[in-house]
Amino acid sequence: MAERTRSITRLVASLVVLDASVTFLNWWPTPGVRWLGHLSVELAMLTLVLSLLHRHDRPAPRGVVRGLTIVWLLLVLGRYVNVTAPALWGRELNFYWDLRFLPDVFSMLWTAAAWWVGPLVVAVVALVCWLAYAAVRAAIDQVAAAMSVPARRRTLVAMAAAMIALFVVQRVAVSEQGLRPFAEPVAETYARQARSVVRAMRGHITLPVSPSFESNLSRLGGGDVLLFFIESYGAVAYERPELNAQLSTRRAMLDAAIHDSGYDVASAFVTSPTFGGSSWFAHISFLSGLSIGDPDLNAMLMREKRDTLPSALARRGYRSVAMMPGMWSPWPEGAFYGFHEIYTGPRLDYKGPPFGWWDMPDQFTLARLDDVERDKPMRGPLFVFFPTVSTHTPFTPIAPYQPDWPRLLTDHPFDDADLERLYDEPIDWTNLGPSYAKAMNYAYETLAGYLGKHRHESFVMIVIGDHQPPALVSGEGAPWDVPVHVITNNTAVLDRLKARGFASGLTPARPTLAPMHALLPMLLEAFGEPQSVNAN
Repeated sequence: MAERTRSITRLVASLVVLDASVTFLNWWPTPGVRWLGHLSVELAMLTLVLSLLHRHDRPAPRGVVRGLTIVWLLLVLGRYVNVTAPALWGRELNFYWDLRFLPDVFSMLWTAAAWWVGPLVVAVVALVCWLAYAAVRAAIDQVAAAMSVPARRRTLVAMAAAMIALFVVQRVAVSEQGLRPFAEPVAETYARQARSVVRAMRGHITLPVSPSFESNLSRLGGGDVLLFFIESYGAVAYERPELNAQLSTRRAMLDAAIHDSGYDVASAFVTSPTFGGSSWFAHISFLSGLSIGDPDLNAMLMREKRDTLPSALARRGYRSVAMMPGMWSPWPEGAFYGFHEIYTGPRLDYKGPPFGWWDMPDQFTLARLDDVERDKPMRGPLFVFFPTVSTHTPFTPIAPYQPDWPRLLTDHPFDDADLERLYDEPIDWTNLGPSYAKAMNYAYETLAGYLGKHRHESFVMIVIGDHQPPALVSGEGAPWDVPVHVITNNTAVLDRLKARGFASGLTPARPTLAPMHALLPMLLEAFGEPQSVNAN
């Protein structure tokens, strides 16, 4: 009797382990998981398969059990990716397009962490994989062995059939708001990914029509246009209370610097085409005026001759410059955009200590911009495109703000005591919110310092977020919205933008103004009157 009880207990425990292994949820904001008791239709199917494999009081062959174990582990992996990526990244992982960037992500995290963290993570992952295999193999063995007992086999088959019937009822008759005891089958995740791969390989995609670039830029008066994409600057910086509280002081400093330097500002929220990463989708959407949110569209557009903001400004006498501290290899996309000059990481020639994945802090890049372009005598108007890097995940270490801007261009831009303090700050990988706030405060302080350095100049500065930070910071279900600020002393431009829905001040107002790509025609209309021009 005792052995029978132990046997049933082991069987029940095995069924629970198998069920939980493919129905767990993310334990936000960590990479961990939790189980809320959802049921798995795939467990019911596994039970039926094991019952069919049982013959003449002999359990399923061991080779078959090993195969089923591997298949089940693939389901476990698929479930983990399916629930973790949206929770921590903010969107579903695309196996076809995103997996190629995983080595870069691992390299970034490995570089940012202490030397011992990488090997420790590898060891932990290897241990978890081994334990997962052992646990799943033991659980399947228990269910397979139960098939040798006729009463248990009949009970398991009946339960499996009932579960499949209930699953069908849930799919047919239960709304999203109703009670849904079954988790989404992991097989559906793989099927969805397979359909995505097929669509990508077929390449049946039609590009949208470009917007009009017809503007005489008369309201700019020959002033520079500075476009600064602030990495990971999302609506969460305003709408997550704990982050807003940590950013309010530096934001007020920036607001004061704007007005003290002779400028004004108008702001809005726009919807980015990406979330938590893939910044280039935001860049190309803004610069082309087309909604580009996946690599297919991006690649196809790059093969065409289309107008962009840099090329449109170039026709009106602007020299277009790209400051690319995050680019350490050739950037052929620059030719598509029509930039006259591209300063990649090696050309920027930073000599100071490294910060983050790309070494150089954003304040240095702005100092270098002035040194190589904006401080030149007798120059024409500039269009500057600068995607920042200092606020990139994991948001640490952050360089100290340097009030002495010329010192940034030397071999010793920071004091040793400041560097020791910053490098010793630990990273809390389960709560990156404080690190994100510090990085954003650095961005605000850097912009304030740059405006103070260029008081009463005639330019239009566009400061915009490329995307929200990963969901690990933004939270579950955060919108894809980002702030955009237009800073200038050109009241004619600001008045036009306010008439289109921008709010006065540094704080954007709801509702969201438009998708990001719709900003381009708004800006061109604010910059001048429509006038037909011939594209090159």
